[in-house]
Amino acid sequence: MTTAEEIEQLCRRAAAASHALAKVSSRRKNIILQAMADQLNLDRERIQTANQLDLKAGKEAGLSAAMLDRLELTDARIDGMMDGLVQLQSLRDPVGKEIKHWTRPNGLLIRKLRVPIGVVAIIYESRPNVTADAAGLCFKTSNAVILRGGKEAAHSNRAIAESLKTGGMKKNMPEYAVQLVQTLDRDGVRELVQQDEYVDLVIPRGGEGLIRAVVDLSHVPVIKHYKGVCHTYVDVSADLGMAVDISENAKCQRPGVCNAMETLLVHQDVAERFLPRVTERLLARGVELRGDDGARKLVPEMGKALEDDWHEEYLDLILAVRVVPDIDAAIAHINTYGSKHSDAIVATDPAALKKFSGEVDAATVYMNASTRFTDGGEFGMGAEIGVSTDKLHARGPMGLEELTTYKYVIAGDGQIR
Repeated sequence: MTTAEEIEQLCRRAAAASHALAKVSSRRKNIILQAMADQLNLDRERIQTANQLDLKAGKEAGLSAAMLDRLELTDARIDGMMDGLVQLQSLRDPVGKEIKHWTRPNGLLIRKLRVPIGVVAIIYESRPNVTADAAGLCFKTSNAVILRGGKEAAHSNRAIAESLKTGGMKKNMPEYAVQLVQTLDRDGVRELVQQDEYVDLVIPRGGEGLIRAVVDLSHVPVIKHYKGVCHTYVDVSADLGMAVDISENAKCQRPGVCNAMETLLVHQDVAERFLPRVTERLLARGVELRGDDGARKLVPEMGKALEDDWHEEYLDLILAVRVVPDIDAAIAHINTYGSKHSDAIVATDPAALKKFSGEVDAATVYMNASTRFTDGGEFGMGAEIGVSTDKLHARGPMGLEELTTYKYVIAGDGQIR
């Protein structure tokens, strides 16, 4: 069987499964999700053995520490996958729920109802936990899912997908509701994203290169974010102790993820007091600082920031720093260089908070909190399918509702036009 034939078969099976999923009750879906979580626990040792093969190959291939961190499946991360599936059970199933209704003068009752998207293809890199997160979210919303992970996590993804299928089938999950593309041939990605007869939505998760390649190739609608160039702006009214803590967390808590801070902007009137304090904290955490002239004048040990640094998603312990004359300059910088992902302000002035939140063009805007909260779990959505910086049809962390569309159901009693 050729790659094209293999992918088409997967997609046809997924389309058939999506129709079967539409008949599965919320109660049954929750039972199946629990079975998936239980099977992950039963297969923990097998999954971690597979993950060690991927980690070994990654080290030999020279993957960065940040990439290896994304790849590793610790006990805590397996627990996290299980918890995500368990949490989904307690969340309201959006499928079939009424968004609104109204009655026309002619007596027609029009109802707008949430329905599954259908077949969702997820293309992702590095993080094998996405296999469980994506499968759970799609299943809860009655969408069939086709998973295509990266070669660096091939063994881990197969082990997790096998567990999910084994657990689900124990409780009569529709066959082919969750499928993993086995071929790692790049042609498989092209074939998958061009199956517009069967696939309804593509969601790529990974580096900018992968996402742009998927967008260029796809014949199917794509929801994505290209990268996470996230900012924190320290206003003249900021509580500087709070600003130091937020900056450290946003940069250092997990630097290799899309919601980590990449650029720190500081109002010139607090820069002299703030920058030495935050520099001491960040240098102690191993952060390399690259500043503009204003920042380097106050902290000479900073490297020099170049134009490219303002565009850069480092995904590492590197931070660009700029001193700005006012909040308008900070907002202009973010709207010029940002990726519309997550941006934060630290301030006590209500007018500054209102201005920043209203004028920054981003999917998520934080006031006195770390950008690291841009995550479906942290938003109370359960495991997320990804983060979108698009404006249609979803924006920000994507949970259950974002994996549905809607249809109109109209009831009449003989009306004709």
